Amino acid sequence: MALEIFHSSEPLTLGVELELQLVNTHDYDLAPYADDMLRLMRKHKLPGSVVPEITSSMIEISTGICHSPQQVREELGQIRDALVHSADKLNIAVVGGGTHPFQQWHERRIYDKPRFKEISALYGYLSKQFTIFGQHVHVGCPDADSALLMLHRMSRYIPHFIALSASSPFVQGHDTAFDSARLNSVYAFPLSGRAPFVLRWDEFGVFFDKMTRTGVVNSMKDFYWDIRPKPEFGTIEIRVFDTPLTIERAAALAAYVQALAAWFLADAPFMPAEDDYLVYNYNRFQACRFGLDAIYVDPASGEHLPLREHLLATLAHVRPHVQAAGADGALEQLRESARQGQNDARWLREAQTKEQLLAEVSRQASLRFKSALPPTAATGRR
Repeated sequence: MALEIFHSSEPLTLGVELELQLVNTHDYDLAPYADDMLRLMRKHKLPGSVVPEITSSMIEISTGICHSPQQVREELGQIRDALVHSADKLNIAVVGGGTHPFQQWHERRIYDKPRFKEISALYGYLSKQFTIFGQHVHVGCPDADSALLMLHRMSRYIPHFIALSASSPFVQGHDTAFDSARLNSVYAFPLSGRAPFVLRWDEFGVFFDKMTRTGVVNSMKDFYWDIRPKPEFGTIEIRVFDTPLTIERAAALAAYVQALAAWFLADAPFMPAEDDYLVYNYNRFQACRFGLDAIYVDPASGEHLPLREHLLATLAHVRPHVQAAGADGALEQLRESARQGQNDARWLREAQTKEQLLAEVSRQASLRFKSALPPTAATGRR
């Protein structure tokens, strides 16, 4: 199968996908209600889409093509409100977060869709363990070569994205000591990790042809990379974010991606190199394990510094390039989050310390997703 032509798209446009938990309101365990939710959601006229995910206790929502973080928040808000309305009818709840805190993977059901059945047949129990929940952010690129350049520039900031979105400290009823345990499950798949270091689309096509000749890959969907090009959309897709507990946080993370992309296109602040990836896995691990308290190794200088310090410096760099509606407020939320060291993983741990019951933590997280937060409260403590 030949590599798709990279379609043109408007630079810096955004698209956001969120994978969400469906839980019962008895003990707040995952519940197989995807079909019922999809049936009810079809009655609502909404932007974007609502589709099933690999197991039947999950659902994925996505925006349309957005020009600003404000538009992302508005579209996600419309879909969120319809989800909550539908869930109330079914006496279930919708929850954010990168993992469900106490579900048992062997109890999950693979959703009845050919691609999901194929994945299950190939990957066995890993497919049920893939009941994890992420946010994907697409950003528009002017052309194919620019997309690859942006992909590899963006890779330096993967630890920022992980630490800011981390919301998966609990797995199978236990505190993992990771802020983002979700990404450990992704790494179990053989085609995960990072994209190959090529900066021209024709060179990427050569790589893709080699992979398809092996029979291991049939399409771009078979790559579970942290960032991958999406030629049919004219975007790159960043896939390392845990699903946040609120749509406000999701929109703020999209704002950060857009601001970085604008900085790259305007200033070309550095040229990525293969050697950038010498510290990639270490930085990625640090962010998963310690969140905003991680150490960051600068790929260019080799300097070790607090991730929080590197994040705040980067937010200062991108500030002159922020023009889209809602971006200033969204990035200020992230600055405050970095200053306080507060992400959703910390919120979940604090709730568990107080309640000593993960079902109650999940219930409170469902209320957090359900409520529209004012901009000033979107990332802080409540």
